[in-house]
Amino acid sequence: MEMFYLSLFLVSVTTIALRLYAILPRPTKRVSAITKEGDKATCSLSVFLGSGGHTSELLAMISGLDFHRYQPRIYYVSEGDTLSANKAIALEKSKASAGGSTQVHQTSSPSAATAFVPERSSSTSESEDVLLYTIVVIPRARRVHQSLLTTPATALVSLFWCQYHVSLSSVFRPKANPSKPSRDEASSVLILNGPGTCLTLCLAVYVNKFFALPSPVIIYIESFARVKSLSLTGKLIRPLVDRFIVQWPQLLQDVKMAEYHGWLV
Repeated sequence: MEMFYLSLFLVSVTTIALRLYAILPRPTKRVSAITKEGDKATCSLSVFLGSGGHTSELLAMISGLDFHRYQPRIYYVSEGDTLSANKAIALEKSKASAGGSTQVHQTSSPSAATAFVPERSSSTSESEDVLLYTIVVIPRARRVHQSLLTTPATALVSLFWCQYHVSLSSVFRPKANPSKPSRDEASSVLILNGPGTCLTLCLAVYVNKFFALPSPVIIYIESFARVKSLSLTGKLIRPLVDRFIVQWPQLLQDVKMAEYHGWLV
């Protein structure tokens, strides 16, 4: 009987190790993930707004995108970070004013009792009833000055809610128009630029990858402020992302498989 349990344990560990090896990015997989789409192709987009400079940088990067092509969009913000949420809404309103697109924004909180509450634009017509963007609030993995002893507990709570939003929320999320077929449930691309809470979001995506569930391509863009060395988040998340982009050429010398495309902000 002991041999049976030992064999079962070894088989389980080997299976998990092989599966992790299969889903972790490698140089050839990173290159193959880069594909050229047609001019009319659309792409669902998720971004994590990490507050402060992280939010400003990421919103500046995506402000140049054609929002008619990159939709629907999901903005993940940390609990209590109303400033980042307001900045995302301001960007959406600015884009709507410029392009005249219909807007529907939804806000969720990390509370099981609070669902998505849509705020529909007065210009929305029945034929244009399309979900364009969502703001999702997730608990922080670690609060400022939080003790390291309690960090694992809050990180697990954050991971739970990230997993819910990445895997399950689309099942319970009300559709803008139930009579129409929905778009892809999972986002096509997830863009991160720190800080630490984006790690739990990345891990939630990997749970999907492990079980072969729909999951986005993960792109991490290192902060403009990191000139000579990577941030701690960058060092931890680099092996997990499909594309790792830096904004200073000096970083290419020490960071394998990184990309440099000039300043992005």
